[in-house]
Amino acid sequence: MTTQVTEQYNEDGYVSGIRIVDEELAKQHRGKLEAIESEQGSLHYLTKIHTLLPSPFELATLPQALDIVEQLIGPDILLFNVTYIIKEPHTKSHVSWHQDLTYWGLSDDDQVTMWLALSDANEQSGCMKMIPASHTQGRVEHQPTDDKNNVLLQGQTVAGLGEDDGVLCPLQPGEASFHHGWTLHASMPNNSDDRRIGLNVQYIAPHVRQTKHDMDTAILVRGEDRFKHFGADVPAVADFAAEAVARHAAVQKLYQETAGTS
Repeated sequence: MTTQVTEQYNEDGYVSGIRIVDEELAKQHRGKLEAIESEQGSLHYLTKIHTLLPSPFELATLPQALDIVEQLIGPDILLFNVTYIIKEPHTKSHVSWHQDLTYWGLSDDDQVTMWLALSDANEQSGCMKMIPASHTQGRVEHQPTDDKNNVLLQGQTVAGLGEDDGVLCPLQPGEASFHHGWTLHASMPNNSDDRRIGLNVQYIAPHVRQTKHDMDTAILVRGEDRFKHFGADVPAVADFAAEAVARHAAVQKLYQETAGTS
């Protein structure tokens, strides 16, 4: 299994349909999210949500997830960012064709993203699509857009690709995909009757550093950090603790400033 995952990832730039938790546990974590949303409002696309809520930190650091990540970027792993990406039913929200690493300012591509489904992610609900082997091209040109329905911060998109391109990566609740930072991917609108909820988790190797400034943060979740390029995020121990909320405001602002510049 491990060899097969690594070989497919190296060849295609992604693997998909890997069971991380069972459907019942995924349902429980979705319930935790939606209970907090009823109090706090939408949590869609908030940076480093694992510093505000224990549930996403628990999912991001599960041994079965880190075991896959270790095969892809090595035994030393930093948790860089965790976000919920949520498409409401019958809405036009979509994600255009892009590469994750384009605007992050990271020095190296020893990075992998896990996308963990907390609800059904299929063609109707707007699951992700990948362009196999596109990670071998390195960075390609992106153009910012003003598409208000594009989830990405700058609405950045790669020209020449459309809705019919790419390979669908459907996921059942509790399943995940893992993709390389240069893999071209996108997702279409949610035309289903249910919310499409994914937990987006980004991991990096400790030798990677932020090139735009020296204020970025992460959490060592496996192995050793011999480089100390990042300050330390504080994982949540309670939902929306006051001190965590205060820290998060600064982190969210920094992320938007960092990713909002090319």
